[in-house]
Amino acid sequence: MTYLKTKKRLRYAVPAALALFAVACAKAPGIDAHQTGNLSNKSRLLASPVGDVVGKTIVGYQGWFAAAGDGQPGGKNWWWHWTENWNALPSNNDKALWAWPDVRDYDKTYQTGYPALNNGNPAKLYSCVDQQTVTMQFQWMQENGIDGAALQRFNPTGEEGPLRDRAAQNVRTAAEATGRKFYIMYDATDWVNMQMEMKNDWTSKMKGFTSSNAYARQNGKPVVAIWGFGYDDNHHPWTAAVCLDVVNWFKAQGCYVIGGVPREWRFASGDRASFANVYKAFDMLSPWLVGAVNNVGDADRIYNDFIVGDAAYCKANQIDYQPCVLPGGLGQRAHGDLMWRMFYNAIRAGSQGLYISMYDEYNEGNQIAKTAPTKAWLPAGSRYEALDNDGVFCTSDYYLRLTRDGNRMLKGMIPLTALRPTIPGIDYIETCDQLTGWSSANALSVVTNGRKQGDGFLRSTGSGTDDFSKVITPALNSGATPATGRLQFWYYVSDVTRLSGEDQIEIGSGGGPDRDEYSWSIGPLTNGWNLISKPLSAAVRTGNPNLNAINWLRVYHYKNGSVTTGLDGIQIIP
Repeated sequence: MTYLKTKKRLRYAVPAALALFAVACAKAPGIDAHQTGNLSNKSRLLASPVGDVVGKTIVGYQGWFAAAGDGQPGGKNWWWHWTENWNALPSNNDKALWAWPDVRDYDKTYQTGYPALNNGNPAKLYSCVDQQTVTMQFQWMQENGIDGAALQRFNPTGEEGPLRDRAAQNVRTAAEATGRKFYIMYDATDWVNMQMEMKNDWTSKMKGFTSSNAYARQNGKPVVAIWGFGYDDNHHPWTAAVCLDVVNWFKAQGCYVIGGVPREWRFASGDRASFANVYKAFDMLSPWLVGAVNNVGDADRIYNDFIVGDAAYCKANQIDYQPCVLPGGLGQRAHGDLMWRMFYNAIRAGSQGLYISMYDEYNEGNQIAKTAPTKAWLPAGSRYEALDNDGVFCTSDYYLRLTRDGNRMLKGMIPLTALRPTIPGIDYIETCDQLTGWSSANALSVVTNGRKQGDGFLRSTGSGTDDFSKVITPALNSGATPATGRLQFWYYVSDVTRLSGEDQIEIGSGGGPDRDEYSWSIGPLTNGWNLISKPLSAAVRTGNPNLNAINWLRVYHYKNGSVTTGLDGIQIIP
């Protein structure tokens, strides 16, 4: 296949006169460009009520990576999207892959053409053919409060079709397992007969996915997005009449239809002017901003030239508005400042939802999913860059955590602020990767297999009450407040029937138990790993704990027999 497989390479210029008109639109009535207060749903005057996309943060999900030897459907044995030559191993001659993933959380990975990473570990990549891979990526969404994913669906009638179909099934299973929502996002790039084939694909295949309780609905309707109407290039040769027919057809099928449109959609002129009615036919508009924003200054320019006017237009025409937020390429990110500025600008303009471009697009460098944090986690001899390429250490999950906080700001859980609250480095109270300083009434060990974060987790086996305790030195400045902060950690139980009586998790600044601390009951619990999230506002407070000097942590549980418990990834989230 030789057609363009990604939206990211599309670039469009706006004439100076139109840019001046856009600035004028930035002063449209009903939108205060300088508003800095918290925006409630009521103040946004939504065209639609909060649902699975309105009031939510959605990530664009490609799911298009495969590896030789992964048992691909359709008889292929490709390194799909990991390399420009699908039959070749990714190596230092490859030019397609822009960023290297952190693959430590996957059960199965595949050896590449690189001999090893700089730290000596094998240089392996994952495959989305494996269900565990996709479920793990959706689990990261769950852990970071991301509401759902728009599965990108390119033309599935060619030789990639079986892989596209497998991706859809794996996404459904992962979304159902993690409580996330998903919907189909058709990409109009290079379909042979888009008008007929997209309709056929929906009725014969994709419509069946709407029976899942994880399939996104808005206003009671299944959500479908279509990206690429109104672009003036050879990859999107569809006339306005054809595009309007497709939009109206999906609406007649009972769908809520989102349009992924050019950022200049309001300024269509000449042959493109006829697309005005296409844009008005959509239930929600999501203008594409990739390629236009390379730094914080660009983000503010786009806000003034496009976002404010777009929001005003959509409000006046009762269309929901979902602008893009992007992390930027690895040379543009400024350790999260660019992405946070886009969150801030989109929310202060009154956006009804947010669309993250993209979740897993490593081959274009636009990903927020876990990425090599330092050069140690890059292939030896490669030219890829890690997240710390600007000199600031960022954990591999940093952009997931940043998205978590942006989503909380959208929902009014934290105040609207231009100052990024997310810490790039390790903001864990404890990563639980080593035994140093830990005590237990039971046999205590570090286990690497099955960890939820980092390099391992703590395991306690026995019938003693105290599972885990530690005096933390130096003390942690969490940056949290009692009103908005929360404690989050992973807790494993082998057999919940052997837990009895009182249980508790404690954090504090008194250096020991029962002084200057917050405490919570841990449960309810199920066998296996449990993601525990406890608001500080719901804790029992003893004394005067200082959230800027946390130096004590304890987990205990009364038991009626020997049981194995595990602890990992303990965070205070501001």
